[in-house]
Amino acid sequence: MNASAGQSSKRPRDENFPVASLVLSPEHRDAVLAFYGFARMADDIADAPDLAAAEKLTRLDALEQALVSGDTRVPEAARLHAVDRQHKAGLIQARDLLRAFRQDVVKARYHDWAELTDYCRFSANPVGRFLLILHGERGAAQGPADALCTALQILNHVQDCGKDRGTLGRIYIPIRWMLSAGSETAFFDPARMAVRRDVFDAMLDRVDALIDQAQSLPEHLQNKRLRAQSIATIALARRLSQRLRQADPVLEHVQVSKADICTAFLRGLGGTVRRPSPGDRHVTAAVVRRSGSSFRLGMQSLGPERRRAIHAVYAFCRAVDDIADGAAPASEKRAFLREWRRELDRLHRAPETPIGRELARASTLFKLPIEECHALLDGMETDSSDRVRLPGDYELGLYGRRVAGSVGALSIRIFGVPSAHDFALNLGRTLQLVNILRDVDEDATCERVYVPLSRLAQLGLQDAPALTLVADPRFARVCESLAEEARTGFAAADAALMSLDRKALKPAILMMENYRRVLDRLQARGWGLRQGKLRLSTADRLHLITRAMRPA
Repeated sequence: MNASAGQSSKRPRDENFPVASLVLSPEHRDAVLAFYGFARMADDIADAPDLAAAEKLTRLDALEQALVSGDTRVPEAARLHAVDRQHKAGLIQARDLLRAFRQDVVKARYHDWAELTDYCRFSANPVGRFLLILHGERGAAQGPADALCTALQILNHVQDCGKDRGTLGRIYIPIRWMLSAGSETAFFDPARMAVRRDVFDAMLDRVDALIDQAQSLPEHLQNKRLRAQSIATIALARRLSQRLRQADPVLEHVQVSKADICTAFLRGLGGTVRRPSPGDRHVTAAVVRRSGSSFRLGMQSLGPERRRAIHAVYAFCRAVDDIADGAAPASEKRAFLREWRRELDRLHRAPETPIGRELARASTLFKLPIEECHALLDGMETDSSDRVRLPGDYELGLYGRRVAGSVGALSIRIFGVPSAHDFALNLGRTLQLVNILRDVDEDATCERVYVPLSRLAQLGLQDAPALTLVADPRFARVCESLAEEARTGFAAADAALMSLDRKALKPAILMMENYRRVLDRLQARGWGLRQGKLRLSTADRLHLITRAMRPA
């Protein structure tokens, strides 16, 4: 059986990620090569440029029949049939792959993220499941293996998006995401790099979350060789995601380097010598490390258990904030936030993400009120709208309570000062006011205005496009009044600290002094002369440390 007049010459070593590496045992490697050979043949049929759709489907049906019967006239099918008879793995997974290949023949576009990941259930996840069954691994490894396979598939979709569109007429970037550029054609316009970059980064945020879920895979694996390959594959997935953030796959081919591959496999081989330590805490710590957050310094002042817990809270906040601020359509953002609500509901049963598992641990140790996490999600749903306006002061207060007060209420329990609840809520509102003032112009580009419309109306300023509102001189006068409220909030926090444990609240004080300094800089610059996002200098940061260490 021929796929087409021109058979693919692609080999396992030509793939982006390890397929049948020499790390695997010879017996297992031969089985993997048989699986790969069958999948490659089916893929060549689905992608054959000289075959009509009906002929492709006919050939894929015939290939499935040959697999089931072990037809020796189709060596690729016969070899995999024999593997399945020996290892009880291969036939079911290959038939799932055939379902995806048939879909490739008849479907060239994907409406949303759910459609894309559903495709990955059949185009990618069966490969991981085959490897697990082949090596006699436990069922606990299936969840992280599925996450890894889906991540790898979507990385390939992003990596090859230009080539797939040009040679196959297929696009795996969801239609609704591409519409941020206006149309599919506009999305692939070489000149529209900025819009395309935002969409790719939002997709890679989702991919990185999947890789985080896969991080626990090696610790579930008993076979040392498979564990080594999984460690290498996870490392390469992270590296390719990083490279795709740094380049435009529409304009150039993006791939991992030979040095990346060597580094990944050295890391994998290290995993055969020692069992990998649980990865969940490392996932949340890495989120903090990558963030460059001003809160990071305060976290470092905590003891190990409290620091681990605050890392979990911060990683959760970062994850949901990235969803709200990303370039995905509003309906997709809400769907992703609903996934987090379901994860919160699973916290004390069986959370599925590393952040969820770390959050569950922190919740148990420090009696965290999980309803505060739900409150934060409520605030993120506000941010996820295509257009954000707050009618009045009540809505501003409610928004601040949700997005900032919730974080304060969680944090003070981890710091060991639950009596500071009122302090945390007041400080949260104050810091959020500073956030709003600092990010006025950046928010306006996303059609977000957090200054209440009722305050603007008092100065005769009616609702309008965000960039028009913030450019009006009257808008600066409202900013001045919000700044005074923030000043009052800082003064109230100072007074409250007189009767609280300053040492235990050091992380909160560092954050407070950081934001107080930001407000100073904003006021010195003036509300009508905003030019870019204000960032603190090293001298500013030394100043805030000095203030934070000041005794009561």
